[in-house]
Amino acid sequence: MLKDIAYIGRKRKNFWIVLFIYISIFFNSIVFFKEPFEFYIGYLIYVVLLPGFIFRYGFNKNLFFIFLILLVAGIVHILQGNNTSGQFFKVYVGLFLSYFFYYYVVLELDYDIEQLFKWYLKGCYIAAIIGIFQFLSFLVGFTPGYNFSWILNKWGLITGGNFGLRINSIFAEPTHLGAVLSAAFFVSVYNLIRKETYGLTRLQSFLIVLVYGLSFSGLGQIGIFLTFIFLAISFGLVRYIIILIPILIVSFNFLYNNVNEFKERLDSTFGLFVNDDAFELGKTHGSSFILYNNYRVALENFKTNFLFGTGIGSHPTAFDKYSVAKDIKQWGFNLNSADANSMLLRLISETGIFGVVIFLIIMFKCYIKRDKVFPTHHWIISNGILIMILLNLFRQGHYFLNGFPFFLILYYYNSVSYREYKSSSLI
Repeated sequence: MLKDIAYIGRKRKNFWIVLFIYISIFFNSIVFFKEPFEFYIGYLIYVVLLPGFIFRYGFNKNLFFIFLILLVAGIVHILQGNNTSGQFFKVYVGLFLSYFFYYYVVLELDYDIEQLFKWYLKGCYIAAIIGIFQFLSFLVGFTPGYNFSWILNKWGLITGGNFGLRINSIFAEPTHLGAVLSAAFFVSVYNLIRKETYGLTRLQSFLIVLVYGLSFSGLGQIGIFLTFIFLAISFGLVRYIIILIPILIVSFNFLYNNVNEFKERLDSTFGLFVNDDAFELGKTHGSSFILYNNYRVALENFKTNFLFGTGIGSHPTAFDKYSVAKDIKQWGFNLNSADANSMLLRLISETGIFGVVIFLIIMFKCYIKRDKVFPTHHWIISNGILIMILLNLFRQGHYFLNGFPFFLILYYYNSVSYREYKSSSLI
């Protein structure tokens, strides 16, 4: 009887913990205040739960060592004038709290990576239902049903696409949807092309795929491309290459010829990065130039501080030094100076070789490919989250928005779980 009561109590506690972490992942279009920094609902959850976790579990030595190095490097560059104390501690504290919080969550739930990932999939399904409701409301002209700014104070209505609206569901913008739902999109495509399903029904998978496409997100389109590449590699590239290449060619041609946003971004990005074309106001796509500008800033900053960068939160200072848009008076072309418009560029600029190498080690060492000898679902989780990591590295510069540290930790411990499974199977 006492065991049953304890079990029920643990289940209830776990329910609230899971609810809190998924609020921190999916509800970042609400902020409590914006000055002196944006306080998301997830931060409140860190403050409430983290002290108890630290008291029970102490500090993870590896995480603590990494953050100690980042702290020392940050203080050194504050003293050298390459960063400000405000910028550094604002980002450093948020990064510290989020990584330790999600690490403790995994511990609290007994390293049940598969269940945590399946709960994420269910969250994506709910977000997809809201996205479908948003789309249908737009078609019938029901404004409160497609414009959520009346309830979400950091949310924008994004027009465009083939239907006049780019779905962003509960996310601040379609790009965020493209990043957060990317792992679920991978699983959904897998469910639709294979006999067996994982974590979602075929109907749920179809709705996620539909909403992902209707977001008309440039980042999401890269996610679609990576999904087909990873599935082809997982099931035999040579075997599927005949099917894959025509699909990719047809998909690319459709997007390039029918989605103006995609065409403009691609042409501008290609011109800036490949042909080294000069920026032309009114012709070069603004988002492409912002990415290119931050690339130049990160590169110049890396040249002089290549080992540890100039410290967490220092990219705005480097931006003021190296931005190629200083003389452009048109508003908008100096945006994203805080997050570099790309986590990879931000890592290069702020953490140098140290931060980039840590990410690369995790990505490659913890990757799990499909293995017929050990037929588990670890590879599905690994491939889905790796796509999310790559998309964030490419275009999402915020270190801990939408629970990104949670998925990086899941990715790592999914690999640990797989190695333990293989070891026990060989005994």
